[in-house]
Parts: sequence; structure tokens; C-alpha cells
Amino acid sequence: MIGTELVIPDGSFVIAADAGLKALNAAGIVPDLIVGDFDSLGEAPKGTNVVLHKPEKDDTDMMLAVREALGRRAETLIIYGGLGGRIDHEYANIQTLAYIADHGAKGFLVGRGYVCTVIKNSGIAFDSDMRGTVSVFCHGSKAEGVELTGLKYPLTDYTLTNDYPLGVSNEFTGVPSSISVKNGLLAVMWSASGFEPEKYREFMVSSHNETAKDRV
Repeated sequence: MIGTELVIPDGSFVIAADAGLKALNAAGIVPDLIVGDFDSLGEAPKGTNVVLHKPEKDDTDMMLAVREALGRRAETLIIYGGLGGRIDHEYANIQTLAYIADHGAKGFLVGRGYVCTVIKNSGIAFDSDMRGTVSVFCHGSKAEGVELTGLKYPLTDYTLTNDYPLGVSNEFTGVPSSISVKNGLLAVMWSASGFEPEKYREFMVSSHNETAKDRV
């Protein structure tokens, strides 16, 4: 399920994971690659751009698509259809965002009125016109040196843990804002009608929480 408009940046390599092919077909978008075991689709599509996997596998179809993208040295992965369905798959997709961050790339889950990303030892900055809620969760045992600026509820050099949801339901306030972590992984989720990359950018942070360079 997608529940939002598909925005495909120019020059993108488009991968369909299993039944994601239906959504692309409905939008009139031809994928460059189709991967999966196709249990959800019902049958394997035909073509030279199809990579068929057995149902008995360790990777989800989404992870198969992510591996294909990272193998092609993708720097930014925009994932549609990964939110709002089965809760176990949704959780697996957030874990997949952590996998993307661990491999030095940026990943975004988009759909159902939300965007979600995972940042590692870095930060994400938002423009002043962002509105609505934003939540921050530790994705790991702990996330050290967490900084929240420009939000309704700020934090300074804080350690978040995975057993207490302190960062849920923060709010944008109409000024530039940022979320960063010195050591660890943060799952960041904000309300948005779609993927608007011009409104936010990821940046690196040093051990002293100083901006090193943009990663856009």
C-alpha cells in the first residue's frame, strides 16, 4: 500500500519489489528492475529485468530491492509502499532503513502521510516551513549525544534508549530545526503528504556536535 503520490526524481533507477509492480503499473511507471518471490503478486512477471527468488529466503522482498540498489552504489533510496500494511513488515522496513544507514546511504520510507528515515552518527535539518509532528526513537540499545533544536521540545547532548519513547510527538515550530546524534542510530518520523527532499537535508556531525559537511 502506498497512499501517496509517487514522486520519482529524474535519473532514478526504479526497482519494483514483488507486488510493488502493481503500484508502478497503475502510475504508468516502468521499473528498471523487478525483484522478489512474487507470492504477493501471484505470478512471476516476464522479462530480462526480472530477478526471481525462492519463497524460502532470509531477505524480505524489500531487502532484496535494497541490496540491488546498494549494489549499484545508490546514495539515496526512496521507498514507497512500506508503511501502513502489516505491522511486522512495517517494522522490518524500519530495520531496513537502519541497514541502509549502516551502509553509508540515505533511506526514506514514504506513505500514509508520513516519511521515516534512520540516521547514524549524523543529523537531519528541516526548513522553517515544515509543519506537524516529528518523532525520534533510539534504534539500538542507546543513542548518545542527541540534539533537537528548533522543535517544541528541545534536547541537548541527551542519551535516548530503546525502552522509553521520550521522543514521540514532538512538533515543528515554524523555524529551522534539526535532529542529530553523535553516536548511534535514530529513527526519525515526520508527518508529510509526500517526499519533499528540498525541505530537509542530512549532515554529518563530529564528536563535538559540529557540522562537518552536508550529505545531500
